[in-house]
Amino acid sequence: MNPYNKNLKNLARANRHSGNLSEALLWNELKQSKLGVRFTKQKIIGNYIADFYCIEKNMVIEIDGWSHDNKYEQDKERDEYMKALGIHVLRISDKDVKQDINNVLTFIKHNINLIK
Repeated sequence: MNPYNKNLKNLARANRHSGNLSEALLWNELKQSKLGVRFTKQKIIGNYIADFYCIEKNMVIEIDGWSHDNKYEQDKERDEYMKALGIHVLRISDKDVKQDINNVLTFIKHNINLIK
């Protein structure tokens, strides 16, 4: 069981309902186990909210859009925290989701298959 900051519950719930276009596009492909594993969205892990999380593979998918510009250090800290918990982190650009969803899905599926 991963750490959970209950103070983020309302924010995670709000994020689930207000997601951006790239999150909605990717969620459409991840939901209902279309890639062979189940994902949830806006999962609280510690003091962070992951865009998508697969408990079976202990994998987080983060979509990096303009809000991640100039936040390299915060993203690095977040990734290191997740990795310390044994979580595999995939970062995908917002642009790639919008312009090349098929290659994004191939990339995700490849990484799913790498995790035992």
